[in-house]
Amino acid sequence: MSVAGSTVLTMTPTELFLHADAALREVIDQLDPADLSAPVPKEWSQLESPTLLGILGRHAYDEAWIPDVIAGRAAADGDPYADADLLGDDPIASYDALNDTATAAVRSGDIAGTFRFTYGDYPAGEGFAHLATYRAFQAYSIAKHFGIPFHLSPELVDGFNEHVVPHADEWRQWGVFPPAIEPPADADDETRLLCALGFWVD
Repeated sequence: MSVAGSTVLTMTPTELFLHADAALREVIDQLDPADLSAPVPKEWSQLESPTLLGILGRHAYDEAWIPDVIAGRAAADGDPYADADLLGDDPIASYDALNDTATAAVRSGDIAGTFRFTYGDYPAGEGFAHLATYRAFQAYSIAKHFGIPFHLSPELVDGFNEHVVPHADEWRQWGVFPPAIEPPADADDETRLLCALGFWVD
């Protein structure tokens, strides 16, 4: 949407991240701890035999890094979480605690102009879009795989259509997204988004 030649965002990248982060937590909080040892699709991880616990550990690591990332720090400066036991004896509760800390850090508004990821430096707005993408579509994939009722909220659908879909083909060249899928004729907005980014499963 444009007014007098300037773009008006319906959702900021920061808000997109917060919605996506909350969506992932919504799914994680519905996991059965008995399923944590279950195998998951190999494409979810670089590990040879990934499990749900390993995926949760990766998300815990990513959450632990959020306060540092938004402060402009990078793993190249030192990685205090690389060998840390972030999940402990209660993996889901431990993840939730890290999520609380990450959310509070982002909501504080003290955010650096550049996020320094292991794969490059990006303006904060684009960086938040990267982080949101990782979370929201893992939430969808985990929920689908384990039979957890879940839908991307209308706010997330609008936010991804605004901040991510315009870059989908470029990001697809980096291996971020699978090939696009032709949506069904009666597809709703969520399904059309999932098809555009290659994630929809009938």
